[in-house]
Amino acid sequence: MTDVVAEGVIHISSGVGSGPTELAAYDAALAAANVHDYNLVPVSSVIPPSATIRCVDTIPPLGPVGGQLFVVESVAIEAGETPVAAVLGWTDREGQGLFYEAAGSDVSTLRDRVETGLNAGARLRGWSPPPVQFEQVTHAPTDSAAHAAVCVATYGTASPML
Repeated sequence: MTDVVAEGVIHISSGVGSGPTELAAYDAALAAANVHDYNLVPVSSVIPPSATIRCVDTIPPLGPVGGQLFVVESVAIEAGETPVAAVLGWTDREGQGLFYEAAGSDVSTLRDRVETGLNAGARLRGWSPPPVQFEQVTHAPTDSAAHAAVCVATYGTASPML
């Protein structure tokens, strides 16, 4: 197994998409990040000790089509010409950390919300607030289709469901 799909790696990427329905737009945004062929299983946001985080343009192949893949994701979906934005932020404290996510239309507001949440989460755990890193994506549509913006963190590799 190469280190690209090694256990213990969290890949972070983002994508935008459009479609005739909100679900089709979401699927297109997942395709742009290359996680559209997995059954995504949301997890709450804790980064396990010793995880390695890699920000990538698109998520590499992580296992069988239809496999279950643990993720933290930020998703914004709107129909029409309303802008969409998704932000995923994280902290890393000696190999353990947290993700927080926010979605809407204004990246600055979303980044502030994520940073505030991460600082609160750090205080809750008795940590000094560490530096925050961000993945963000925006889309300013010009038509009446549905549009989606997604930031996603994938945990490890996909496991077969059957």
